[in-house]
Amino acid sequence: MSDILSQEEIEALLNSLQGESVSDSAPAPQLIAQPASSSNRNAAQKAAIAYEVYDFRRPDKFSKEQLRTLQMLHETFARLSGSSLSAYLRTHVNIDLISLEQVPYEEYLRSINSSVFTIMSLPPLTGQAVMEMEFGLVFCMIDRLLGGPGRTVNRNVLTDIERPLVRQTVERMFSALKSAWEGIVVVNPGIDGMETSAQFVQIAPPTDIVVTILFEVRVGNVRGAMSLCIPFLILKPITTKLSAQKWFVTTNRKHSPLHRRQLAVQVQNTPVEACIQLGKSRLQVREFMGLQVGDVLRLDQHASKDITMLVSGTEKFYGMPAMNGKKLAFTVTGLVEK
Repeated sequence: MSDILSQEEIEALLNSLQGESVSDSAPAPQLIAQPASSSNRNAAQKAAIAYEVYDFRRPDKFSKEQLRTLQMLHETFARLSGSSLSAYLRTHVNIDLISLEQVPYEEYLRSINSSVFTIMSLPPLTGQAVMEMEFGLVFCMIDRLLGGPGRTVNRNVLTDIERPLVRQTVERMFSALKSAWEGIVVVNPGIDGMETSAQFVQIAPPTDIVVTILFEVRVGNVRGAMSLCIPFLILKPITTKLSAQKWFVTTNRKHSPLHRRQLAVQVQNTPVEACIQLGKSRLQVREFMGLQVGDVLRLDQHASKDITMLVSGTEKFYGMPAMNGKKLAFTVTGLVEK
């Protein structure tokens, strides 16, 4: 018998092997041949798109609930700041929160053209944040403080006189910021510096995530933009407190009797200034300039009537002068009724 197979024998061998594989896997073609239902196709399509886009260059540091809490906090800040600045500038000031988002710090800087940057600290939180106001808005406030109608100036620098005025205005807004944040953490905002160019404001690396809060400010007929920029590293220690539920529980908490007693003790130990008013007299400038040692001024206080005691500049008690040893004293005889 020859060891070399002929072509017919090779084909017969291959056909026999193919037949065995088909017989072994005979049920498979029936499963493949069955048409897929529409529900199966929809499930396959849903499984194919079950993913969420994530940008590693802009990772989300805050949840939606935490961002909502920050939004409520700064809506309160906007309302308190508007009321405080209205009294300070003697005109109607309205501040509205426009948007709140988390972006890289370099993107925040690119979105600002020409503004005054106030670099601030928020102890006990570590790090620095920024409050930014447009120049038109700043000069409008300065003009109001100096007695003007609130005009703007086409200028991108602050003089040595204008800088202290801007600092005083910002410090009033810091008081509102402290009050708005009390439900989360008690901060004491302070000014670390003031710049007019964004390239000198480096409070975080360019790729770090920051929370930017944009406001629209209306001072009389002038409108301008203001923003807060707070790096994530500052807020990281208090992220667990940035939930609406905890915020409302903290702000609506009733004071316990122990807390009221402690508050009463602190108030009782608070020092106040008390002074005795002997009387009043009206002088002309030339009379005042001509006063000399030994001159006698006639007061409007009758010698037989009680004199007044003032507490922190407010009239509180009536009384009579007396002597306590070698020292003058004051005997209270009545209460001043408003």
